[in-house]
Amino acid sequence: MDPATIGLLAFASVLVLLALRVPIAFALGAVAVAATFIIFAFRTGSFMPERALRATTSMVFNNSFDLVHSYSLSMIPLFVALGHIAYRAEITTKIYFAAKVWMTRIPGGVAMASVIGCGGFSAITGSSIACASTMGRICTPEMLRMGYDPRLATASVAAGGTLGSLIPPSVLFIIYGIFTETSISKLFLAGILPGLLTLAGFLLVIWVWVMRNPEIAPEVGQVYSASERREAAIAAWPALMLFVVIVGGIYGGIFTATEAAAVCVTAATLIGFAQGTLTFTGLWDSVKETCVQTAAVFFIAAGAKVFVSFIALTGIAPVIVETVSGADLPVVTLMICIALIYLLLGMFLDPIGIMVLTLPLLVPLVESYGLNLIWFGVVVIKLLEIGLITPPVGLNVFVIANVVGKDAPIDRIFAGIARFLSVDMVVLLLIMSFPILSLLIPLGAR
Repeated sequence: MDPATIGLLAFASVLVLLALRVPIAFALGAVAVAATFIIFAFRTGSFMPERALRATTSMVFNNSFDLVHSYSLSMIPLFVALGHIAYRAEITTKIYFAAKVWMTRIPGGVAMASVIGCGGFSAITGSSIACASTMGRICTPEMLRMGYDPRLATASVAAGGTLGSLIPPSVLFIIYGIFTETSISKLFLAGILPGLLTLAGFLLVIWVWVMRNPEIAPEVGQVYSASERREAAIAAWPALMLFVVIVGGIYGGIFTATEAAAVCVTAATLIGFAQGTLTFTGLWDSVKETCVQTAAVFFIAAGAKVFVSFIALTGIAPVIVETVSGADLPVVTLMICIALIYLLLGMFLDPIGIMVLTLPLLVPLVESYGLNLIWFGVVVIKLLEIGLITPPVGLNVFVIANVVGKDAPIDRIFAGIARFLSVDMVVLLLIMSFPILSLLIPLGAR
């Protein structure tokens, strides 16, 4: 059988396994290994399993070894650890509290503070789902207690949690950079303006929604004094410092992204102990949770790496590039088709699974059109971000639903999400239409 045909069948098999809820790491790895074995076994025309076994095992172990020993991959456990340590040291929660103190008197101010808190959390952790889970436990119950409409109380946090995908650091950007061999530091910088633009759009959605329907966000009776607002702002300095170290250090050429992560983990730990908000038990719990999450990501990355090598072996990518080039599709049409693919997959699959499944096929196609891979990475991450709150399987929505329980059914959360999705689509169109939004900061970096 032709290797390209085997590749297409393997791709279809992965989709079927994912639809059956087989973990993405096992689906990618198992299909890639089995299909690679078949290709090598029939390479000479006759079935030779002994020859295929050696070639297949060599490919699997070499790719897995190279991935695990990748210097860039060390960023993932560092940034995951930073998120857990910062949370237990109360660095991330102080961002939300400061925003709440300053915005309480604004209509819908607590919901706005929740979005800002999610943005601040994202600027430290890099995980959208972790952001939604953590901030959902902090913000949503408080808004419901204040009498906020469940749609606003839940949707604002579910949407705000997606900011972790774009605002650096981002685990998705790290994986994209590894598999496309692009600069992760430049990807981090490229996500800043689109991330801030998205955050501003979410705040605008809340303001317009509350102004048109004041009853969904009752006024808060508590009034904070000027000294309380000042103290709350000062208390949030560690989060601001960590963000400045990450972004400023990378932009100024002082640190690589990996070095920035290591410095911030050390700084967050020292700040937590110095302020008495972090204990040795909390630090140990952070380490354990980091190990679990990192292992899950590494398994997925290893399976994806083997699958990428298998795709290269089949020669599918050149066939797709040749076919699309022969069709002479305009760039606009190509990007619309890619966006539709990601939006469709985002309704059913998790972001990492979508990315590692599609990049081996789409990146050669994008390169053949001469498009900038940094800009394309921002577009991809934005599409994955939208998928986190897109029905019927918006992961962030289910995270929030698990947090609030019966107080806000999933259909109510999705009803509120629609307004935030409209802003996401506008930002996506702006990013696709004006690449400078993504490339302005990376172009100015050293």
